[in-house]
Amino acid sequence: MQEVNYITLFTAPLDRLHIPYMITGSMATILYGEPRLTHDIDMVLALPESAVTAFLESFPQETFYSPPRETVLLELRRTTRAHFNLIHHASGFKADCYLASRDPLHQWGLQHRRAVALDTETTIWVAPPEYVIIRKLEYYREGESAKHLEDIRRMLPHLTDLDRPWLEAQLSQRGCLSLWHALQR
Repeated sequence: MQEVNYITLFTAPLDRLHIPYMITGSMATILYGEPRLTHDIDMVLALPESAVTAFLESFPQETFYSPPRETVLLELRRTTRAHFNLIHHASGFKADCYLASRDPLHQWGLQHRRAVALDTETTIWVAPPEYVIIRKLEYYREGESAKHLEDIRRMLPHLTDLDRPWLEAQLSQRGCLSLWHALQR
């Protein structure tokens, strides 16, 4: 039996449709840092309204749970925190899809995303580490889940090309700079 690549279950259809995306969240911290268990993949999508039907057809109902078209369209109209899920029936693996919409950080991340080779034939798009750090610190501030701080700690030894001035300016604007400094001590 062929092994299923749970990441490409969700990214391959996006690549075929030329829908810009970036993997973020725990999967990004794993790719930048050290392995840990996760049961989902977080992705930011630049999904145009004109591509919604083709997008949903790429995740057929017999293989995936996907929201109704009307729900995706409704989420596309939200100004912040637009989100929906895709779930692979056979494995239960889930993709949390966040829509870039009008979020300036999502837009910046998509412009600076990085191509990461999974193997000799497969490349995926991953959020820049600065984006991941900002979002992890924001999520920590909101819910105080220590896993966000641990994810950043696991990434830091592997990151040699962070744009620290830009990152710290963004963290300052978001009220997370003191968390960042404490994390580095």
